[in-house]
Amino acid sequence: MRSARLYLLSGRVQGVGFRFFAGEAAAVEGLHGFVRNLPDGRVEIAAEGDAEALERFERRVRHGPPGARVERVETADSTPSGRNTGFSIR
Repeated sequence: MRSARLYLLSGRVQGVGFRFFAGEAAAVEGLHGFVRNLPDGRVEIAAEGDAEALERFERRVRHGPPGARVERVETADSTPSGRNTGFSIR
């Protein structure tokens, strides 16, 4: 079943390769969506795909790449668009 989820990650998540880490994790899981840095220092991720793939993806981004320190993860389910857009790093 296709699902969609939004993530807001706080902590040391900018300047440590987090967006590229998330992009690679999304590619491995076949997810669609995007990741971007926010002006307030957080990272925003919108991801869509198979529900089990989203769970595996979330486990990876909760830890982040070496050098990151994820202190808080806010999640919200959203409505899947159904479009296969790939996963972009913004």
